[in-house]
Amino acid sequence: MSDPEPLPAVHWADPRRERSFHDWLGRAAPRHRLDPATVRTACADASFRRYLRVDGEAGSLIVMDAPPDKEDCRPFVRVASLMLEAGLNVPRVLEWDEAQGFMLLDDLGERTMIEAVDPARPEASQPLFLRALDALLAWQRASRPGVLPAYDEALLARELALFPDWYLARHKGVAVEGELRDTLASQFALIVRRNLASPSVYVHRDFMPRNLMVPRDEAQSRLGVLDFQDAVHGPITYDIACLMRDAFVSWDEEFVLDITVRYWKQAQKAGLPVDGDFGEFYRAVEWMGLQRHLKVAGIFARLTLRDGKPKYLADAPRFVGYIRATAARYRELAPLARIVDEVEGTTAEAVYAFGRV
Repeated sequence: MSDPEPLPAVHWADPRRERSFHDWLGRAAPRHRLDPATVRTACADASFRRYLRVDGEAGSLIVMDAPPDKEDCRPFVRVASLMLEAGLNVPRVLEWDEAQGFMLLDDLGERTMIEAVDPARPEASQPLFLRALDALLAWQRASRPGVLPAYDEALLARELALFPDWYLARHKGVAVEGELRDTLASQFALIVRRNLASPSVYVHRDFMPRNLMVPRDEAQSRLGVLDFQDAVHGPITYDIACLMRDAFVSWDEEFVLDITVRYWKQAQKAGLPVDGDFGEFYRAVEWMGLQRHLKVAGIFARLTLRDGKPKYLADAPRFVGYIRATAARYRELAPLARIVDEVEGTTAEAVYAFGRV
């Protein structure tokens, strides 16, 4: 028999934080029958959070390491409670040292939905997407105004500003001034206006396969839901756009339409405020997706240039493709399409050949 694989090492940049962590875990371990010697890296995050895994008598648990000077865990705790009440499969908060930023959570598994799907075989991936829709619809049905922050004009506009500030100016070296600045301001105002025309529900805000977990237990039909701390109350089109126009994997438009139609029909049956005309609803989803793609292109540039995480910017061409494909469909967005084509050195004709949107 070969020796077992060594556990992924946990690196601590700050020895004081490392000591604080081991002191905290030492106190929590007896209550949850944990073995502190089994702590290893589970996964990192685009933020300053990271996740560790630790074994116990009843199975493994997850530790969130979120330095309080960089991360506020209160929204995570609040949204987790709302999602549990809505019947979603999310981690329970078992221990929380708010002052130090350590949290002990349920372990929902090791395999994300993005690891289980195959863009080359969409028909085989459909069952997982239908399970994702179950979670999304349950979350939206639980919506109540005044509970979560509003996804309002100011927030939408701040997110869009990430595109000129980080993607154009800092990543591409484009001077965003004069006519370019005015054109972008006009296009962004139009995008915000269109998106705010959609009715509001609870919005996960990063509802994509990378944040959905396939349960270890096959009898458990509910996908696990993670990374929900930025949830808001905003356009009903957002999360379905996020699910089907993923940051890390693209699908043929036929599959995107199929899943979106299925969502729309179920949302209607559930009494959710989707447009009664699917064509109008789908257009609203595209405009919402455009806002997200512009924002994420900016975020990925910022993660690379400010935070030293270059792997995210490698997916920027996917977002440029999404942006160009949507802008090419709508006459009102022609100025934005021209800007992107000029910056990227592409032509309008190429947009129509882009087959995975």
